[in-house]
Amino acid sequence: MRVLFLTDAKTVGGSEIYLKEMLPRLRQLGLEAEVAMPLAAGTEFIREALAAKKVPVHAYRSLEELPHGYDRVVASAWFPQSYRRFFERYPRLTLLIHDQIEIFYPLGLRYLYRLGYRLLQVPNLVRAEAVITVSQWAARWLQEVHGVKRVYSVPNGVDTELFRPPLPGEKEALRKRYGLRKFSVIVPARMSPEKNHLAVLLTARLLPEVDFLLVGTGELMNLWQWTARLLKLRNVHFLGRRTDMPDLYRAVDAMLLPTLGENQSLATLEAMASGLPVVTTPIPAQRELVEDGRTGRLAPPKPRHLVLALKNLPPHLGKQARDYILAHHTWEKSAHSLKFVLRTC
Repeated sequence: MRVLFLTDAKTVGGSEIYLKEMLPRLRQLGLEAEVAMPLAAGTEFIREALAAKKVPVHAYRSLEELPHGYDRVVASAWFPQSYRRFFERYPRLTLLIHDQIEIFYPLGLRYLYRLGYRLLQVPNLVRAEAVITVSQWAARWLQEVHGVKRVYSVPNGVDTELFRPPLPGEKEALRKRYGLRKFSVIVPARMSPEKNHLAVLLTARLLPEVDFLLVGTGELMNLWQWTARLLKLRNVHFLGRRTDMPDLYRAVDAMLLPTLGENQSLATLEAMASGLPVVTTPIPAQRELVEDGRTGRLAPPKPRHLVLALKNLPPHLGKQARDYILAHHTWEKSAHSLKFVLRTC
């Protein structure tokens, strides 16, 4: 079975990391998986990594350059309008959706977001032969709320050898390397509205004895840096974009993600695989991964609740979180599930 994975990505995001990990594994399972993405400097790393693993890569300037003859074309797009161009080239498309299907904004803004998603994205989903998404909740939501038929769930995976708990003595050495002396909490999230960094900063204000390491960039980074200076938060550190996330996870003591919107959070999976206690919000996609008090802590996205959760982390959380990931969210399990869906959907 020959399958083309098509994307409009001109830079690397979670959906491109997904392709980098998934496509070589699909080929090992006997699928002739190929990838097409724009010829852009921002995707060069992904294209080189896939080519090194013998995945055929089509770097295109125009969609007309891409071949036909595939048994299935699976498209992912950062921008809804890209799907219109994809359908013109390949009328029979399967869509692979990493979208934040719903963002649980307060004050009714959640419903405004839902209306925008219905107007901009749902017409593309309805037109597709099938839709694959990465959480069971999202699959149900698309069917029940937006009326999309033929939706399949293939959960995300994580590299459990790369993201692993620290070996004896390793955590101490990493903490020394990073200069960590206090209880340290990592916040790995793009600085966009739905990631709710204001709740992080207000939580840090209530916990001056804890260091908060904010990893990521985004359109609101300058705003949150200014806010941290305004609040005189000496325990908040902006680390920007990092390539050493496995070591950072092993060096810190907990992860905080007071997010308002996820489909299935790769950062949550990585932290759990690293044996790290996770504190996050009880939105549906996070509840699918985190069982409160067993594999992590769920708390409303308000500073006082987040403080209580961080102060009451049972010692077993990290180990049970890793056990859950090993049982349900390895890349190998995800690849088998995706192969099955591609052959049957």
